[in-house]
Amino acid sequence: MVLGLIIVFGLSAATSLLVERQRLYALADGAAIVAAESFDPAQVRLIAGVIRAPLSSALVEAEVRNYLRTPGIHSLEGVVLESATTPDSRHARVELSSLWRPPLVSQFFPAALRIGVSAQAQVFIR
Repeated sequence: MVLGLIIVFGLSAATSLLVERQRLYALADGAAIVAAESFDPAQVRLIAGVIRAPLSSALVEAEVRNYLRTPGIHSLEGVVLESATTPDSRHARVELSSLWRPPLVSQFFPAALRIGVSAQAQVFIR
């Protein structure tokens, strides 16, 4: 019976961790999309056959911070913006982390664990 309880608690903790990671990834994905769409369309240029949007790391970070401050956008605990950059002015990369607390704390499961995700979105120009 004890082994059965440990297995049930382990499965509930693993499921809780998976759900929390998916929620954090959805938040990071939304932030990356918002950041990728934050450029001024009037400043898009064609340089050497490649479309360049005026996306900068400073702009990406500012837009992600604004997005994360939006009331009601998330209910995750301890969300930290680890990084928000653009490597090539066409992509926005966002890395977030948050605290996960298992439904049952014991010697097998920590009281809290920091989990992290990264998401990327590309500028879409038609």
